[in-house]
Amino acid sequence: MRHLIVVDLGFGDAGKGTVVDWLCARGPEPVHAVVRFNGGAQAAHNVVAPDGRHHTFAQFGSGTFTPGVRTHLSRFMLVDPLALAAEAGHLRALGVDDALDRLTVDGGALLTTPYHRAANRAREAARGTARHGSCGMGIGETVAYSLSHVDAPRAGDCLSPERLRRALTALSDWYREEFPNGEAVPPVDDCVDAFTAFAEHVRIVDGDHLHHLLRTGNVVFEGAQGVLLDEWHGFHPYTTWSTTTFANAETLLEEAGVGSAFRLGVTRSYATRHGPGPFVTEDPVLTADLPDRHNGAGRWQGAFRVGHLDAVALGYALEVAGGVDGLAVTHLDVAQARGDLRLCVAYDGMERIPVGQAGDLEHQAALTERLLTVRPVYAPLPDDQVTAIEDALDAPVVLRSYGPTADDKRPACRPPVGDLRDDAVDQGHRTSMGAVGSS
Repeated sequence: MRHLIVVDLGFGDAGKGTVVDWLCARGPEPVHAVVRFNGGAQAAHNVVAPDGRHHTFAQFGSGTFTPGVRTHLSRFMLVDPLALAAEAGHLRALGVDDALDRLTVDGGALLTTPYHRAANRAREAARGTARHGSCGMGIGETVAYSLSHVDAPRAGDCLSPERLRRALTALSDWYREEFPNGEAVPPVDDCVDAFTAFAEHVRIVDGDHLHHLLRTGNVVFEGAQGVLLDEWHGFHPYTTWSTTTFANAETLLEEAGVGSAFRLGVTRSYATRHGPGPFVTEDPVLTADLPDRHNGAGRWQGAFRVGHLDAVALGYALEVAGGVDGLAVTHLDVAQARGDLRLCVAYDGMERIPVGQAGDLEHQAALTERLLTVRPVYAPLPDDQVTAIEDALDAPVVLRSYGPTADDKRPACRPPVGDLRDDAVDQGHRTSMGAVGSS
């Protein structure tokens, strides 16, 4: 099998969804399934079909427009049954009637509930002007609650109404005690009814199911958010409660005993960020000139910010993620249309972003403070943006995207992704950018 892992190297919104859609619809080899391996319903992977249909994929794999491509939500996903039902409804309105039939959910996946969502919003609102930029979907609260409560609800609980009721009652009681003035939440009985109905409409499986999937056909692992938001390597506290690198996908592959996969890193031809936190190359002119049709300001996330491509930050992402076998560069049509985009090659007073020990949040917080004050050192972004990106990151660009649909994608003028995978992985050519910004 030729499996691929798709990861965003920035702060999210780089175009993972449109890349996964292309791999499933036009890629060098057929794709059997998309496996989601981090995040949850807060994901917003925009896909535009050549016929104009648009869907923001959250929990379903971004290959769902391609008939027959399945979605599997691994145990590393946070599953929100209510949001999933709404997403399935939108897909039905677009003519995709069998999305739920093509979905499987690992029984060990944590459930995100209205109680998590309400707690998330109450906690974020209490931060006032010091907000972290949460999506308000309950993702962090789902993980945090599970770390302190062994009875945190999981997808498999939906198969046992009584066990589900006990878990949801404990969660509801916790929410009301922690946030007595929080927003109203639905009764436990209503959630039990909704979640057991969810279990009747989707297949809840054990870990052996994914092992079978990986031996049945080619699988694309679709990541959520971006490496620069990683729970351990992001710029604390402006991070997610999720591992956004290749690590979870590679754990699943290792457990199945199926070997390695092609590691595909995604970046725009310029930089973006949602909400607060360090953004060294932010440019107010670009923010004003380059609004994103599918990414606006959000009540909880905050503003959508735009800046120049940052080789230093991308190099840090490559280093903490363990390198890539290839790059997909999106929004190249924007780079071609403008003459003022630049490439950040260093920071004033900071040659590279130092990598700390995973889990050392004090190091990450100190790093955040430094990044809030450094200034970028720029070089022009030449007309041949792809070569400049390859040179800056010392990694091959294997896919170029000049627009939102699969028709707008161009594979590189080199061996197909599958062949490049063999060269990169088997010959040990994976790129890890430990020295970016120092030359």
